[in-house]
Amino acid sequence: MITVLIDTASKVPIYEQIYIYLREEIRNGNIACGTKLPSGRGLANYLEVSRNTIDMAYGQLLSEGYIESVPKKGYYVCALENLYDDGWHMTDGRYDYHNTVSRQSKQSALDSFGEKKQTYAVDFSLSGVDMDYFPYSKWRKLMKECLIDDNKELFLAGDHQGDLELRQAVQTYLHQARGVQCDVSQIVIGAGSDYMLLLLSRIMGEGKVIAMENPTYTQAYTIFDSVGYEIVPVAVDDQGMSMDALKDTNANIAYVTPSHQFPLGTVMSANRKRQLLAWAAAEKDRYIIEDDYDSEFRYSGKPIPALQSQDPFGKVIYVGTLSKVIAPAIRLSYMVLPEECMEIYSKRAGFYFSTVSRIDQRVISQFFLQGYFERHLNRMRKIYRLKHEKLLQELKSAGFSARIEGESAGLHLLLAFGDKTDRAAEIERKLVKKAAAKQVKVYALADYYIEEKERIPTILIGFARLKDEEIVDGVERLKKAWL
Repeated sequence: MITVLIDTASKVPIYEQIYIYLREEIRNGNIACGTKLPSGRGLANYLEVSRNTIDMAYGQLLSEGYIESVPKKGYYVCALENLYDDGWHMTDGRYDYHNTVSRQSKQSALDSFGEKKQTYAVDFSLSGVDMDYFPYSKWRKLMKECLIDDNKELFLAGDHQGDLELRQAVQTYLHQARGVQCDVSQIVIGAGSDYMLLLLSRIMGEGKVIAMENPTYTQAYTIFDSVGYEIVPVAVDDQGMSMDALKDTNANIAYVTPSHQFPLGTVMSANRKRQLLAWAAAEKDRYIIEDDYDSEFRYSGKPIPALQSQDPFGKVIYVGTLSKVIAPAIRLSYMVLPEECMEIYSKRAGFYFSTVSRIDQRVISQFFLQGYFERHLNRMRKIYRLKHEKLLQELKSAGFSARIEGESAGLHLLLAFGDKTDRAAEIERKLVKKAAAKQVKVYALADYYIEEKERIPTILIGFARLKDEEIVDGVERLKKAWL
């Protein structure tokens, strides 16, 4: 058991003491990269504190990149150099390593979880954004403006839910872009979606049963599992989460991605939304968590209104992020709580300070208020639309015996091969392995299932971080691998 020193007499919250202690131990190298941290339950018992206290500390370390969550294994310490520059850079179409850390030590860190990490000429990653178009000059300008007047207020603790100016900017954006109906008092700002889900678990309390779409966003599954919630997988059809399957469970919380189901890319139908809202309204303690992770990028038809905007019962907890629009490192997410949940929040979690720096909050609020956010978002929509069209064009001309799905929105596409089979995962692994032999990384849909079922073998291909020439090269390599 890793020793953690805490002072019960201190005014600093216990979770913050644990977070700071582990952070400094990792920074100083006293806890080596690849080290598995104690389970939340185990450390809670050892320190004689609540499980939620440990979850909050781990959640902050996870949000800041000091630790990594490995599904069904636990939390592991990240290599410290990866927090700033992972050392891998694209040169002549290949990733080369040129960091002051030796290649051997880098490989040791990469292999710390027992798997040899392969480098790829093209990675069709589902995460990340194209940082070539980040408005660096505008960001520097706003940073300078925030500090130029020696604004001492920015160095004080600030509002626990996040600065009012930023919450007002978020409220305006959500109302205009997503139709979300809320007061600024219902908005909570936090450092990343992982932290927001952990904070939400504190609000919901223990003993909840979470219904999750199957397949689903695995990080959310890992977080809910880590806090001890019972998770029941619910099948997804072409209209969204199956209501018949949901009603057969004892779930009192439903976690959904209705505007663009992850990873299948389907949109929840209007009728299914009404059925889901009626399900939540039927019991007092039922709620819906709406994860609206990438609703900004839609390539056909009108924007899909948020489920929260159609909720007359106050049953939808809305969670969103700026990671896909601005940059992953911004680590800013927001949560809109129903009014009756705000009372619970005040009692159970209202004493937690916002985990986002007030300087960052001021910069982002000005990014909204001065119109930079809207212009940047519109620019990225055009850029991703062009990448999306380029990938579609290349895939259609490649001659794969696969159907292209999920092409109406988002930052990834799906390739569905053949018919339903109980060997789907096995077939996907073979396709992934063949692609890797040609130095291309693609992703198996099997990795996102809580429980496997008979289905069509499907490969996921992202495009946000790739240039046109990389998309062409990647598809050409896939042709050599699969045809």
